[in-house]
Amino acid sequence: MKTLKGPAIFLAQFASDAAPFNTLKSIGKWAADLGYVGVQIPSWDGRLFDLARAAESKTYCDEVAGLLGDYGLVVTELSTHLQGQLVAVHPAYNELFDGFAAAEVRGKPAARQEWAVQQLRYAAKASAHLGLKAHATFSGALAWPYFYPWPQRPAGLVEDAFAELGKRWTPILNAFEDAGVDVCYEIHPGEDLHDGATFERFLDEVKGHKRANILFDPSHFVLQQLDYLAFIDLYYERIRAFHVKDAEFRPSGRAGVYGGYLPWADRPGRFRSLGDGQVDFNAIFSKLAVCDFPGWAVLEWECAIKHPEQGAREGAPFIKRHIIEVTERAFDDFAASGVDRALNRRVMGLG
Repeated sequence: MKTLKGPAIFLAQFASDAAPFNTLKSIGKWAADLGYVGVQIPSWDGRLFDLARAAESKTYCDEVAGLLGDYGLVVTELSTHLQGQLVAVHPAYNELFDGFAAAEVRGKPAARQEWAVQQLRYAAKASAHLGLKAHATFSGALAWPYFYPWPQRPAGLVEDAFAELGKRWTPILNAFEDAGVDVCYEIHPGEDLHDGATFERFLDEVKGHKRANILFDPSHFVLQQLDYLAFIDLYYERIRAFHVKDAEFRPSGRAGVYGGYLPWADRPGRFRSLGDGQVDFNAIFSKLAVCDFPGWAVLEWECAIKHPEQGAREGAPFIKRHIIEVTERAFDDFAASGVDRALNRRVMGLG
């Protein structure tokens, strides 16, 4: 068993042009003052981090680590959620996802994909320079528009989509293998990797690549009505990153899992600040401790109601309270009678 590391916080939802959220130094101090000891950095946000420079310069990465270290913080993972999304984009989403890319490749799907792949390669090198073992990202999606089979999908469409997804990601996974870093795909609606079955299908396409792993976020399973505790039992060996994020699902007569195109606050399923939703974090933290989860408990704050800064203030003590310091001895060791093979045989009636 292992004690989870934390509390940590994903900075993406907080970064802005306003102080203290506009530089890594000031947002780091803010996070440390709230009680966090780790930060997950959105690698696309130039206000906080220069990904290309980090890939090229170990010195720059040491400076980043030193800057955060002054506040008692470490980098838990880098994130390429936005760039990973662009590794595979269905044409229906071309214009919507263009904003995730550098200006010079917008409107150019092939160039945008090449840019995204290079971003992931940078992330592999930067993660190695920072001494990280895991990386957070999205898979992208080619089959998502067809997730509900009406009209009936053409035969082989899903198989071909995942074959292409595997083809695109295999060289990236190899780059992360060279860097000694796990790629942790957030299992997320909107991605082709959105549940256990799709992750398994992808794993087959990348031939069980050991760097193809999972970022576990139970909130997305609540919204899909998927058993997030059973998911841990099935895939714990591949879970290498963890977003601590809450959600609730309250069935109604107007809308269901798909949300009825309603705004977030009106949906039956919606994200909530930690402790305000329905996720059983006591059970999750227990399972991850027993399963030897090697990583960090990272707050990803999203809520349809609460102010983000209140969510951040409440998040650190919530996570700290749920981290289990695993025991090094059994609770009934006081009654141990020592090893006596002869006694054992007599107890079993073997003489």
